[in-house]
Amino acid sequence: MAVRSAHEEARLRGDRRIGTEHLLLGVLDVPDSAAVPALGVDLATTRAALDVLDRTALAAIGIDVEGVERAPIPVSRKRTPFTSGARSVIKRTVTEARGAGSRRIGLDHLLLAILACERPDPAAELMAHLNIDPAAVRASMRKLSGTGGQAA
Repeated sequence: MAVRSAHEEARLRGDRRIGTEHLLLGVLDVPDSAAVPALGVDLATTRAALDVLDRTALAAIGIDVEGVERAPIPVSRKRTPFTSGARSVIKRTVTEARGAGSRRIGLDHLLLAILACERPDPAAELMAHLNIDPAAVRASMRKLSGTGGQAA
């Protein structure tokens, strides 16, 4: 469910590949997710923060996008590719599930894998911008669950 949401987030933002930042947004988009209270942010706040980071990066290279809205990428039958960072997160998700002795990959496994991202990874940059402490969230997630939550 979160990966489907990540795909939709990438499409709505006009991105042609699914990155770690989209996976983070996808986790936050799952209803009744334990991730929202664990992270201390909601989907709208995270989307806005990602937009600020994008605009700041573009301004740093002299591109002013004030007032310019992104057009969403039209729905395509082609599979949207993952960035190398997102592929690494998916692999870590499987490792997290195995390490927890789970036979299913849960949303909590995906979040734990995202929390392992380090700067300059987009999800790590986004979490830093939102003042999210990955170590603290990881500790609270491990404490709260035996890691067998909702499907990713």
